[in-house]
Amino acid sequence: MDDELLRKYAYVISSTYRVRVIEGLDGEVLIPSKISKKIDLESKFVSKALRELKDKGLVECVNEEYRKGRLYRLTSEGEGVIELLEKYEQSFLPVKRVWMGRISSSH
Repeated sequence: MDDELLRKYAYVISSTYRVRVIEGLDGEVLIPSKISKKIDLESKFVSKALRELKDKGLVECVNEEYRKGRLYRLTSEGEGVIELLEKYEQSFLPVKRVWMGRISSSH
């Protein structure tokens, strides 16, 4: 396994926001507001996570020249991180249950 990909994986899992955003983009090309709705996360947190993931080369904007309606998708490295998340997901199930419980109890 590539050490650089493992470092990027470690970076992603250090933030539940980054995990949620990268999982929300899995197999999709979306604008930030759609990501926000899909993963039930405020847009300011989605925007920050997208910026961080883009800086690490895990997400790309396909129409950077637009101010509104920017579309984001995973890069091949981002897809690699998704594969690692799926591989090691069992270890994150307790964490996911906690934040999913917080989401459902806050509505």
